[in-house]
Amino acid sequence: MADALLTIKLYYDYKSPFAYLAMHPAYALMESHRVRLDYIPHELDVRGAFGGEVDERPEREWRKVRYLYLDARRYANARGMIIRGPQKIFDSKLSLMSGLFADKHGLFRPYSDRVFERFFKRELDIENAAALAAVMTETVLDAGAFERYVAHDGPRELSEAFAVGDRDGIFGVPTFIVDNEPFWGNDRIEWVVKKLDAMGLRR
Repeated sequence: MADALLTIKLYYDYKSPFAYLAMHPAYALMESHRVRLDYIPHELDVRGAFGGEVDERPEREWRKVRYLYLDARRYANARGMIIRGPQKIFDSKLSLMSGLFADKHGLFRPYSDRVFERFFKRELDIENAAALAAVMTETVLDAGAFERYVAHDGPRELSEAFAVGDRDGIFGVPTFIVDNEPFWGNDRIEWVVKKLDAMGLRR
């Protein structure tokens, strides 16, 4: 059918600067092509990727981290965005449950835009339920319902989302899955566009 929408899986984590950089170009795909986005949380394993706890990292791993944030800031500066490196390794599971909750209520984008922006300005603690609840209230989400979600369905649904990522072979974020083909990184969106054009999905 000419009007059918292709579903693109977009794996994200609120503590990933490159996921933050990918979000608005990803949203633009829904304007330029006949696609919809399926937002799937995937927790970035910072400790595993960069040598353990912050105070355990060898200098070689610190060089890698500093370079990655240098690259992230280059992209951000070109778009008028602010990205400041977090001062600790955050556990993002609670915030990822909040993303699932916002998505279930049709408000993923306005909620996530606030979470990403404030986290990378060091204005939001994504481990703090009250801080996330305040963002929800701004986004017209029911913070009380979120608290109940965290106590009941949230952990199970987050585990199910992680299992989907494992089946898709996800190892980092942002990752786009387009017609079963993975594209990893904010700088791969140009290739996603080429793939969609080749599939005849341009609007």
